Amino acid sequence: MPLFGICLGHQILGQALGGRTFKLKFGHRGANQPVKDFETGRVEITSQNHGYAVDPKSLPPDVTVNRINLNDQTVEGLRHKTKPLFCVQYHPEASPGPHDSTPLFQEFRELIERRG
Repeated sequence: MPLFGICLGHQILGQALGGRTFKLKFGHRGANQPVKDFETGRVEITSQNHGYAVDPKSLPPDVTVNRINLNDQTVEGLRHKTKPLFCVQYHPEASPGPHDSTPLFQEFRELIERRG
């Protein structure tokens, strides 16, 4: 079953996949958090409101970090290498940039359609 975790869903998926979370000294708040997408090379301006992050060192080898916060280098996105699941720590539905996060919903829709 395809899964797309958002914010707390990102942290829950991170833990379900074997990772650990930790409390940030300063949480990510507001609609101006820069996130680097390693798959496209683009920087997204995101909306966030959380105080925890997934520890990248705790993740198993079949999970990859595909996004980081450019302010503090914490994990902002995960993808499973073989299963149809991915997640982001921020709120793509908030539309902080013009259309920065639209491709996430398109990818999820495509995963669901392939599962058909």
